[in-house]
Parts: sequence; structure tokens; C-alpha cells
Amino acid sequence: MARYDSLTSERAVSAQDLDDARSTLAQAEADVASAKASVETARINLDYTRIRAPISGRVDSSSVTVGALVTADQTTALTTIRALDPINVNVTQSSANLLKIQTATDEGRLRFDGDNVSVRLKLENGSDYDKHGTLEFAEATVDESVGTFTLRAQFPNPDKRLLPGMYVRAKVQEGVAENSFLVPQRAVSRNTKGEATARFVSADGKVEERVLTTERSIGNNWLVVNGINAGDRVIVEGAQRTQPGQDVDAQEVTIDNASGELKSATLAEKTVDVAGAQKDAR
Repeated sequence: MARYDSLTSERAVSAQDLDDARSTLAQAEADVASAKASVETARINLDYTRIRAPISGRVDSSSVTVGALVTADQTTALTTIRALDPINVNVTQSSANLLKIQTATDEGRLRFDGDNVSVRLKLENGSDYDKHGTLEFAEATVDESVGTFTLRAQFPNPDKRLLPGMYVRAKVQEGVAENSFLVPQRAVSRNTKGEATARFVSADGKVEERVLTTERSIGNNWLVVNGINAGDRVIVEGAQRTQPGQDVDAQEVTIDNASGELKSATLAEKTVDVAGAQKDAR
């Protein structure tokens, strides 16, 4: 175009020739722009043939085979991607237990230790999952058919031991019950009034029976909030052969928390632990 402009100024070409040249240039530029748009459209269509997942995880088996016809917005999913690390675990909790926790918190019998509630898991084979989880949220509604609501906890899962659909038991740290003790269930019985009772060995070696206030069971123990003090020795075996006020010889034993069974203790191993180790009166 610069040459045509120069020739036109020297009257070497006509104004009509200059207009024709300018029209030809504009048409060529338009063709180039159209070709670039076609290239971009082809690139976009090519991208549509690749499906990129918004999350990372393990891909399940494909529901279609290579060469099968698929369409946009089809109802059949091509496959499912599951994020495994971290992994979410849904836990059901009764609404009645929620009310008990709220009441105990309001009355000062239960306090929370920080904002991050710890969660532990027991796997299907009875083993404990070696990593702690944290409670993410609790649903704001209760299932009216069963009276439960759902808690969601998140766990690290680098070894992929936890898989979707796996059945686990969760231990949620609901709070710290101050001035309370865990008493083996085998040491607790019921009187004619239905009250929880246990027999203890006093400092002078005599049997005494007390009424206990229990909250709920935790594993093989009862959570007792009243009727027991630090340092008390509870009878876990042979209580049926004793009477209140009777002199007894007490031998210290420990309890296996997993099975609830007695573990014999030698004299050198005898310890007093009101939250775990108990004593056996024979």
C-alpha cells in the first residue's frame, strides 16, 4: 500500500487503482482473521475431546469401552474419581446423646479442649487406625425416622487404607469430663432399685458398697461421675462372695481395655490407677 500511495501522489496510477488495492488488502486481512478464528475453534473442539477432572484421586473402572459413542450431558457417567487423601468419614450420632452433651456442658460437667475435636477410628478387623482425624462439621438436621444426625470427620490417608464404603467405628472426643472415672463394667451391678452399684475395699481392708452415677459406657468401662473418688479400690472379681463390712485380702490386677479381661499382676507390678488398673478382692 505504501507503493500505491507514492505512485498515486505522483499521478502514476489512478485513484481507482488505489481503492482497489486497499479493498484487496482489507479482504486479505479479513481472510487471515477468519483462518485464525477457525484454528481457535478447532483447538477448542479438540479440547472437548479431553475430559479433565476438577479433583485428583483414584479412578474407578470405566463404564464405557474405547470407541463407544458418548455425548455431552449424558446420564451415564464415564467413570468415578474418588479423593482418598484426605478422606471423609461420616459418623452417625443420636440426638438424645447430643442433648446429654449440651446439658453436661451447660452444667460444667463437661468441657471442650480446644476447637479441633479429635476423632479416632477402629477398623473392621478390630485394629486401631494409626492416624487422628478432626471433626469438620455436624449436620443441622436430625433424621426423624431414626433420631440421628451425621458428623463428618476428615482423616489423612496416605497409605490408602481407608476406602469409600468401608465400615469403621469412630471414637469422637466429645469433651473432657472432669472429676469422673472409668470403672470396669464387670465391677458394676444393679440393685433391686435398678441403681448401678459397686463394691470397694476401704483403707482398713473392709468391703463397702456404694451407689454410682453412670453416664454411659465407653468400651468395656462405665463413665462414673458420682460415687467414686481418686485412690478408691474397686472389686472387679469375687464381689459376689463378699458382704459389706467383711474383711478381705485384696490383690491388685489390671484390666485389658480391649477385651475387659483381667491381667494378673506380680507384687512388683502393682499399681493404683483409678482410670485403668483395678484391684481384685478374693
